[in-house]
Amino acid sequence: MKHYTCENFHLTQSIGFHLNKARNTVLMEMDAALRPLGITGQQMGILLSLMRGMANTPFEISKALGIDTGLMTRMLDKLESRGLLVRQRSVEDRRVIHLVLTETGREVADRIPEIAPEVLNDRLRNFSTEEFNEFLRLLRKFAGAE
Repeated sequence: MKHYTCENFHLTQSIGFHLNKARNTVLMEMDAALRPLGITGQQMGILLSLMRGMANTPFEISKALGIDTGLMTRMLDKLESRGLLVRQRSVEDRRVIHLVLTETGREVADRIPEIAPEVLNDRLRNFSTEEFNEFLRLLRKFAGAE
């Protein structure tokens, strides 16, 4: 079924527009809340991925978070310069770089769950449990995860 046509397509009324606007709003709010930790919302994803063992190479994290490799490299450079992670060349395959949280990186990652849920809960404050569950289901379906 086609939901959009040349006649009814209006940029500011499209799903893409609203998804992008929602993403930008959440990222701005998350960035502001994480500022005391010295990280951004996107950097949060990298630290949590490493902390929770979801991934440990730039490629794996890039794929898991949907971040292009150029942006990933820049974010890793910033996190490394702040002493939150280190890059270690694999002993088995020198082409592979493993990412390892430093002690400071672990401390920062440990504090994220105190902050991030509050930002999301505030954004979702007007959703009932049923609306939240349906919204999440629909987003997953739209993203191709269902």
